[in-house]
Amino acid sequence: MHRSSEANFAGRVVQRLGPASSLIDAASGETTSSADLPKRIAGFAAGFLSAGLEPGDRILLGCALTPTSTLAYLGAMYAGIIPVPVEERLLATSGEMLLTRARAKAIWSVKASACEWAKQKAILCLDASVETCPSASLAPHPCSESDLAALMPTSGSTGLPRLVMVTHGNLRSNTEAIIRSQHLGDGERAMLIMPISYCFGASVVHTHLYHGGGVVFDSRFMFPDKVLQAINACHCATFAGVPIIYNILLRRSNLKSIPLPGLRRFLQAGGALDAESVQVMCTIVPSADFYVMYGQTEATARISCLPPQELQNKLGSAGLPLDNLQVRIADEQGIEVAEGEIGEIQVRGPSICTGYLDDPEATARKFGGGWLKTGDFASRDEDGYLWIKGRTDEFIKIRGVRVSVGEVEAKVGAMAGVSECAAVGVKHPEAGEALALLVVAEKAAPSDNGTNLGEQVRRALPPHWTCVSVKLITELPRTSNGKIARSELPALL
Repeated sequence: MHRSSEANFAGRVVQRLGPASSLIDAASGETTSSADLPKRIAGFAAGFLSAGLEPGDRILLGCALTPTSTLAYLGAMYAGIIPVPVEERLLATSGEMLLTRARAKAIWSVKASACEWAKQKAILCLDASVETCPSASLAPHPCSESDLAALMPTSGSTGLPRLVMVTHGNLRSNTEAIIRSQHLGDGERAMLIMPISYCFGASVVHTHLYHGGGVVFDSRFMFPDKVLQAINACHCATFAGVPIIYNILLRRSNLKSIPLPGLRRFLQAGGALDAESVQVMCTIVPSADFYVMYGQTEATARISCLPPQELQNKLGSAGLPLDNLQVRIADEQGIEVAEGEIGEIQVRGPSICTGYLDDPEATARKFGGGWLKTGDFASRDEDGYLWIKGRTDEFIKIRGVRVSVGEVEAKVGAMAGVSECAAVGVKHPEAGEALALLVVAEKAAPSDNGTNLGEQVRRALPPHWTCVSVKLITELPRTSNGKIARSELPALL
């Protein structure tokens, strides 16, 4: 198998950096310029090798929303060391299990204090000081496109994440396809408020650096106006977020009174954002195109994209497959269903990953037969656009009829006085299963002839959606990626 430095994805990134390439911390103003980026990436690569790691070894990276975490991630890959990026906070709670699962030989974090437990077990612990003075002669480690580049944790809402085996070829193929689908311009900057341990966040870093641009990191989204101001101050052309991020912008920020003249695109993935919110975002910031996207960690990142010019005609769709992928809608036997019929989205192509680390059974279920089985139900219209109905594990069977959790949550979330909703399936003596709803009120629950918000929600549901309870709560539990933490919902009921 032919190996070369050119196949190393981090090496490709370094080669494609341009004059506008930079990594910026919006809160501190710390900037790594285009002249320093290659040196610092090589510096982390040299530091990891000097610490005793070898190409092919794995390193657990505790990532914060900072340029330094990104430099460590790319530096490890540049050296042929396989990064396993996880959120820094997980090192204290799940680090030992993740280390074992990844079979990693070392841990890195921005702060040395994040892995005190590992030091007590004589595990090699590294921090930002590992970066060395770079050697101009340090080249990217030679590899083939089929070699493992990174182990990315799945972004699901339950349990310890599986580790997806992502190759250098997967990264190159997906990155280039995303750039084409989003029409990225040379030298553009992105505002990033998601960690690179989440494949959506990593893909924003990959695409913008690969296309000669830069990334601005801002960890202050609890104050969304500061991020909006930083978009202008740092001249960002792209903003990326999951649905909860856009809901916060619409409800808890001064988006309407903070012009964003330089913003060219909004990127949205990580679940369905209701159609009304998409339209409102487009109305408030008409200069920015809105890209609705669909993807999975197992597909490196993106699978499909809805072109902004088709928003009016196809609003609610997940768009068209990226140009490097084949997508089919299949039944339980793997046979493609007819146009308009519902089946599972299955995908194949060069950005589909090779499987899960050390989990052959799950790999066979998810990747068997040459197709990635996404676990998402959808239909395809006459123009080839995907319309996602929900996940195979996010349906409730009420009186023999499947009801999508996503559909329920979108309908209730759009009701007057409701900010958010989470639906849970519970056993029911007559219906088999029924709905139990957790609702976050937008404000004090309005009254209507003496009834409360919960009763109004129940009355507004279709008759065939048997609902046994509506409970008002102050906020929904969420994962770090903004998804509803569904494993925590039953306890709230």
